[in-house]
Amino acid sequence: MKKYEIMFIVKAANESDEIKKTSDAMRQIISENQGKVVEFNELGEKKLAYPIKKEINGYYYVMIVEAEKETVSEFNRRALINENILRHLIIRLDEE
Repeated sequence: MKKYEIMFIVKAANESDEIKKTSDAMRQIISENQGKVVEFNELGEKKLAYPIKKEINGYYYVMIVEAEKETVSEFNRRALINENILRHLIIRLDEE
């Protein structure tokens, strides 16, 4: 399995329950597909540099995961479909 860093931004306009559900759902996608979440950090609410989908604030999350390419592709697909996710970024980490 390869290591990836995944960052995603959840709409801050949602209630805190909805934000928590969205972050848990994104985390669960990795677990369901035989991936392993090594580290999960909530960076909190931050002001966006520019409006995204008419939103000016967002909740930032960063995960370090060990997963196969198919798992990361499934995360990417579901993040694009989820309306509560403003942006996401997936980076493959180099082997040390």
